[in-house]
Amino acid sequence: MAAKSDYYDILGVTKSASADEIKKAYRKQALEWHPDRHSGADKEIAERKFKEINEAYQILSDPQKKAAYDQFGHQAFEPGGGFGRAGAGNPFGGQAGQWGPFTYTYTSSGGEGSPFAGFDFGDPFDIFESFFGGSPFGARSHARQVPRYSIAIDFMEAINGVEKEVSINGKKRNIKIPAGVDEGQRIRFEDFILSINVKPHEFFEREGSDVYVKIKIPYSMAVLGGNIDVPTVDGSVKIKIRAGTQPGTMIRLRGKGVVSVHSRTKGDEYVRILVATPEKLTREQRGLINDLKSEGL
Repeated sequence: MAAKSDYYDILGVTKSASADEIKKAYRKQALEWHPDRHSGADKEIAERKFKEINEAYQILSDPQKKAAYDQFGHQAFEPGGGFGRAGAGNPFGGQAGQWGPFTYTYTSSGGEGSPFAGFDFGDPFDIFESFFGGSPFGARSHARQVPRYSIAIDFMEAINGVEKEVSINGKKRNIKIPAGVDEGQRIRFEDFILSINVKPHEFFEREGSDVYVKIKIPYSMAVLGGNIDVPTVDGSVKIKIRAGTQPGTMIRLRGKGVVSVHSRTKGDEYVRILVATPEKLTREQRGLINDLKSEGL
């Protein structure tokens, strides 16, 4: 069996990293290596990396698993190593998933025949198994006994919520995914648990309930100021660019982010301003730039 990479190296953090630092590192790596962002031969590499990143996070985000890994390394999760042993002593062993109507399912039994053997795809972020009822604590033990599935949805479907028709055990069902779900979050239904995978957007990026977007403006607008239309998840809005705006300036649009599935409040949108430098200038334009240069501008 090939040697496994160190989980801390996979996420790019040190052993002293806080839980928040580990979560942020996971988000960054998962976004970079999401298979939907790659194609061809690179997609296969991305799928392998994405799996490693998820595996690393599942261990390092759980204090009990992290402590075992820090002490025993990967051996802690191999057969006979404590976490890797099925039976009464192992709360994570012996619960196999099923192939279903979604992107993938997985097993926590550690069998080598499974493509996800040896680790459990729980919720990488704030798990809300009890979103549709039940105790967030009492649901934990029962969650290990029901099938788990994963579904990939578009970025805007995650923002606005969506209803999907799926087939489970040959029966068609309509399921509702609430607005504001995030990558890796998990919804508990009556007879199965559903993990959410959110496809990357072409220009929006997300961090919790906040949305980030980069906007390029002409050099003249950066110098003189003006107005520009900016996309948000709720539609386009017009913002004012102040004269003398510097490249990298961040503008905050209050309440233009994502609704939280927990509090129902909305996050903000952050617009990073990029300045387009002209590649070709006319003789007159070059003369004007030289005049500014001579004045130290």
